[in-house]
Amino acid sequence: MACERLKGRKAIVTGAGSGIGAAVAARLRAEGAQVLTCDLKGEVDHLADVAAQGASADLVARAVVAMGGLDTLVPCAGISAFTPLEGHEDAYFERVFAVNVFAVFRLVRDAVPLLKAAGNGRIVTIGSTTSSFGDEGLAAYAASKHAVLGLTKAIAAELGPFGVTATCVQPGAIDTPMTAPAFTEMPEYKTFWENKASLRRLGEPQDIADVVAFLCSDDARFVTGHGLWVDGGAMARH
Repeated sequence: MACERLKGRKAIVTGAGSGIGAAVAARLRAEGAQVLTCDLKGEVDHLADVAAQGASADLVARAVVAMGGLDTLVPCAGISAFTPLEGHEDAYFERVFAVNVFAVFRLVRDAVPLLKAAGNGRIVTIGSTTSSFGDEGLAAYAASKHAVLGLTKAIAAELGPFGVTATCVQPGAIDTPMTAPAFTEMPEYKTFWENKASLRRLGEPQDIADVVAFLCSDDARFVTGHGLWVDGGAMARH
């Protein structure tokens, strides 16, 4: 890609072993950014559980050593599975929040001094359209993504005076390794989302990565503090 609008940026992307995270990391690098990637598995720079105590501080420290600084965060790590309320175990609910919410909070918290010092920091979180509507079997996931949206808005308000923007990308139904099992087991669910989208298709990881790259760039310097549906028009027809 000839465009280098992210040249000079130093980013951390979690959940970069596959799906949206992998696409985001590749896109940021293609636009000139340095990127430190992290995931539990896959071809990443650092293998780690982002929800583990101390993981975020370690990741920030590694970024400083590897890239000489840090000004961009894209925490993409996330988990989800269909789990009916009846029989829903506390441990699973807590694990979803540990990965989807607490890991995001800790990464941002531990990077705040560097983001402030950069003067033009960028934080792009990954929410979901389930922040705006419920879906059966996704109580933990929907609640966690609603929390991510609220957290992002609070971060934007607090760090805005230091030139840091924070925006939450809210994907619709995206064809990723995380969603593939549900679409395979329930073809009708896949068809539902394809038909619900105005564009009549599922999203691809690249659809999200392209938007994230924009939000990390100077082109989005006045965009902060809100969620952005990237769903092919699904919510417009909700």
